[in-house]
Amino acid sequence: MGPAIIITIGVLFLLQEVRGGAFDFSNTYPFILIVIGAILLASSVAPMTGHIDFGTAPPAVSSPASSAPGPPPGSITGQGQ
Repeated sequence: MGPAIIITIGVLFLLQEVRGGAFDFSNTYPFILIVIGAILLASSVAPMTGHIDFGTAPPAVSSPASSAPGPPPGSITGQGQ
């Protein structure tokens, strides 16, 4: 939503510079509200099939302890062995 609002404000400022004083902020703020409403409406109507939900963690892969890599039990690492 942020980029669309910034683009809308930029276009409104551009129109103000090109057209003179006809497009000042007091006359054009409803366009920002319309853009926000259109984005919210489009996001609520958009289908969610095929989208990845970032709120849930992926399932963890479990492996047996005997096949886990690492030093053998009872050895001390970093002692020059």
